[in-house]
Amino acid sequence: MADRPDMVRNVVLVGHSGAGKTTLVESLLAATKTIQRTGRIEDGTTVSDFDEVEMRQQRSVNLTVAPVVHNDIKINFLDTPGYADFVGDLRAGLRAADAALFVVSAAEGIDGLTKMLWEECAAVGMPRAVVITKIDHQRADFEEVLTVCQDAFGDSVAPLYLPVVTNGKVNGLIGLLSQKFYNYATGTRTENAPGPDYQGQIEEHRDALIEGIIQESEDESLMDRYLSGEQIDTKVLIDDLEKAVARGGFYPVLAAGTGVGAAEILELVTQGFPSPMEHPMPEITTIDGKPVSGIVCDPDGPLVAEVVKTTSDPYVGRISLVRVFSGTLRPDMTVHVSGHGLADRGHEDHDVDERIGALSSPLGKVQRPAGKCVAGDIVAVAKLSRAETGDTLSDKENPLLMTAWTMPEPLLPVAIQARSKADDDKLGQALNRLTAEDPTLRLENNAETKQLVLWCMGEAHVDVLLDRLSKRHGVEVEKVDLRVPLRETFGGKCQVMGRNVKQTGGHGQYAICHLEVEPLPSGGGFEFVDKIVGGVVPRQFIPSVEKGVRTQMTRGVVAGYPMVDIRVTLYDGKAHSVDSSDMAFQIAGALALKEAAAKVPTLLLEPVDEVAVLVADDYVGSVMSDLSSRRGRVLGTEPVGVGRTLVRAEVPELEITRYAIDLRSMSHGTGTFQRTFLRYEPLPSHLVDKVTG
Repeated sequence: MADRPDMVRNVVLVGHSGAGKTTLVESLLAATKTIQRTGRIEDGTTVSDFDEVEMRQQRSVNLTVAPVVHNDIKINFLDTPGYADFVGDLRAGLRAADAALFVVSAAEGIDGLTKMLWEECAAVGMPRAVVITKIDHQRADFEEVLTVCQDAFGDSVAPLYLPVVTNGKVNGLIGLLSQKFYNYATGTRTENAPGPDYQGQIEEHRDALIEGIIQESEDESLMDRYLSGEQIDTKVLIDDLEKAVARGGFYPVLAAGTGVGAAEILELVTQGFPSPMEHPMPEITTIDGKPVSGIVCDPDGPLVAEVVKTTSDPYVGRISLVRVFSGTLRPDMTVHVSGHGLADRGHEDHDVDERIGALSSPLGKVQRPAGKCVAGDIVAVAKLSRAETGDTLSDKENPLLMTAWTMPEPLLPVAIQARSKADDDKLGQALNRLTAEDPTLRLENNAETKQLVLWCMGEAHVDVLLDRLSKRHGVEVEKVDLRVPLRETFGGKCQVMGRNVKQTGGHGQYAICHLEVEPLPSGGGFEFVDKIVGGVVPRQFIPSVEKGVRTQMTRGVVAGYPMVDIRVTLYDGKAHSVDSSDMAFQIAGALALKEAAAKVPTLLLEPVDEVAVLVADDYVGSVMSDLSSRRGRVLGTEPVGVGRTLVRAEVPELEITRYAIDLRSMSHGTGTFQRTFLRYEPLPSHLVDKVTG
């Protein structure tokens, strides 16, 4: 663990699945002698992908931290999943980091999700650099992918190094500022002068790099000196480069391949990326929401830390990955744990005091004991039983709360049920552990459909959750068809009688009520009108009729769905001085409502949502056509920023249960949407049998 914040760098690796993030982490671990040999994803031997699910699927699904030490500076490399379903862990990595390495494959380029993440980092001013990996791949094209990155990320993206390829093999890198050839042909880096064949390429890229650095320089005279032909000292350029990178104004491009590029990346990270002391502090408030100012990254300051990742194991218990923003975290100290703002996802607001267990520095699945964690560093904390992902840890005498980072809304509903009674008994506890780990998971017990619904980010997210239930918690579940809650209403007006007359030994039942039933406009709810005159139904039994009608409405009259949007008028009836009772008139009211179903058509109503879809302009036409094919009504479009459009539509819920998957496919992972319940509308007759059958 680090002793001072200025000796720490927290760097998150960002990029689409398959770009080479995990492999790059392996090479950085090996280059710093943290591990003796690099592992392979195909063999399931990498440090980052140690989860059983990751080894089986051969892709990252979790945020993991890989600490290394280079030139006495501790670097916490945060390896994030590249697949959109696991964006929650990606956002957690962005929160814990002070800078980002965007990892781009020289063989595949970038995707839409990577562009969106670049924009997110730009919005908060996070320093960034680009690493083009797989430069030794047979389909690699460094120059082409560099151009793609510059087009996507802007003019302030420029290479620091150029790969040297001989007979399809990468032998080394040419430093554009140093104008040296770093030769890796023998397995260790040696410095040589680059050959004359590369001079033209070097000059072209070097001029562009120098101009980019000078444009971001705080020395305004530097540009005039450069334009007048003066040779700017390399040390001045490097100093200005490091300052521009640290403040997020310039984005260098590096190259990496098998055994090549790790030293250059480590040099940039330690010298160019900011320490936690230079990174802005997230917004901090008191527990009741009052802003708190003046807190900085100081080991001697008040404790403010955040749980960025939670994992739970049936044998080890709960382990919390914690980024300390202020103060110092030590074993056995008592802290205040605060979690607010995620009640809608099954995370109730909580404020409790807990004792810190053992601290450790995680390296994959290995936990190495740690004596303390100072501000700016990242540590694993054992057995915080109440802490969940996103919670704040602070001094118990002065509890504070960090504003939660933005989490995407899970929009893919999946209904599940336990496979056996034994599984059902264990399911609740297992799901509680999963929701504590994963803020992108929302758990719903639907009271109407009697279904247990997991709201997830996508199919891959579902697969991982079910796998963890089975393998980690020993709970077998199966997916079942999702039921959408419908409603019933009457399609016309009628008059009916509810007759409940039964004679038995002793007191019988006697209640007769005459009702007029009519539909109300959509959203009208329920109205009960009393038009009794002359006391034909005693006053004390009129509420009983209404209660009976309401009870029957909740049960429905045809398909078992709740009834809405009707007016019921009680205009006549009869009572008996002995046999009439509250219950007798409740039953009569319910019978009258069922009788109405035999006289007028009963309509099934389906829920309709207002949907707002944000997509790149290229996909607007496809999205609008698709929404129309789902019985949707497109309300309009509006531009959002540059190159994006918001499409608004009204779509039946029955048609968008899998829209999260379909939109991702349609927009190549770049589309997002939000849905809000709007109203109920009649279900088309040709779909009634399909839905109720």
